Amino acid sequence: MLSDLEFERYRKQLNLPEWRKAQQLRLKEASVLVVGAGGLGCGALPFLAAAGVGSITILDADVIELSNLARQVLYKTSDVGASKALRAAEALQALNPTIAIQGIAENLTAENARANIAQHNLVIDCTDNFSTRYLINDTCVDLQKPFIYGAIHAWEGQFAVFHPSGPSYRTLFPVEPSPQEIPSCDEVGVLGVLPGIIGLFQAKEAIFYLAGFESPAQHGLLTFDLREMRLSSFRL
Repeated sequence: MLSDLEFERYRKQLNLPEWRKAQQLRLKEASVLVVGAGGLGCGALPFLAAAGVGSITILDADVIELSNLARQVLYKTSDVGASKALRAAEALQALNPTIAIQGIAENLTAENARANIAQHNLVIDCTDNFSTRYLINDTCVDLQKPFIYGAIHAWEGQFAVFHPSGPSYRTLFPVEPSPQEIPSCDEVGVLGVLPGIIGLFQAKEAIFYLAGFESPAQHGLLTFDLREMRLSSFRL
């Protein structure tokens, strides 16, 4: 059930003809694991919490650095040196006290991946390294869990929804590249709005998937060019 407070909090989205109490309840009953609380995570997390996703777990062992603040807007200058996962959880709980938020200052590993992923309905990949991304994919395939992929490079980003009835990330990218093949943000740079935009797209896809709405990203890979403002869709 939705309380009077929840009806008032979500009143604007509940006014949409296609979005009624049933969709809001599906969000409330959902449990989402967000792996990574960096640029993508900071783009996705506030809108997941604001929309009313009932339970959110944030997994990230990193601490906040000054150079993060140009794109990781959940954090303040005074947060430098603190845990990303714990600070993000505090900020989101303040944003929406009606939902359950847990921050865990750990990375996803081969040892804990199955236990962490099994207890959630959906995983959002907000990581910045291939080994964790392939670990998320392989564990989700094994457990028949959906996950939402997002990545950025220089001026471009991409995202997709991989679910049990469709192709996996390994179907699209069968071979894990070496760290030397694709430079990091530290090497090529990034404008802070790009991970925010891709993270926001990931939040939108999560909300659509949990509410039972169709989306092109559930059947394809979408790419976004920041300079040209061009969104392209490639069916899988």
